[in-house]
Amino acid sequence: MPQLSVVIASTRPGRVGDRFGHWFAEQARRHRGFEVDVVDLAEVGLPFFDEPRHPRLAQYVHEHTRRWSATVARADAFVLVTPEYNHGYNAVLKNAIDFLHHEWADKAVGFVSYGGVASGTRAVQALKPVLLSVRMVPVVEAVNVPFVQQFLRPDGTVEANDVMVSAADAMLDELLRVTGRLRA
Repeated sequence: MPQLSVVIASTRPGRVGDRFGHWFAEQARRHRGFEVDVVDLAEVGLPFFDEPRHPRLAQYVHEHTRRWSATVARADAFVLVTPEYNHGYNAVLKNAIDFLHHEWADKAVGFVSYGGVASGTRAVQALKPVLLSVRMVPVVEAVNVPFVQQFLRPDGTVEANDVMVSAADAMLDELLRVTGRLRA
């Protein structure tokens, strides 16, 4: 089975992205099309880009970059769980993308975005050209969560509605289809 990495992009205190990342990972496990792991950028803890050579050369000098490279290389597809900050995505996610180059190539990517009225969709639109530049293949299907707080129970877990669950299933189906073509 292909490997799907669910990447939680937000690292700030009080974040909700981790909850939505784990909710989506459970949806992906139920889908049964992928082996699923969760990659939390708060735990990865990359410093601001500090490699002396361009990532295209893959001549990494820092152990944190080599670990990050191995994490990204082992995945066949990704779902980025991203907030929207000021009509864009967060700097930690951009930094994580910029650390590498070849490891991202020819892999499908989907999005779980969240925020206010725009559901994080402006962040996703800003991310797509960046991901295309490292040769990733964004799928159209996505999970967009508007007014994110309404989907959190008092204990902090996600209370997804039918639209979110159907969107997750549709995105997983498409990620599996595209991943199959890219792996071939």
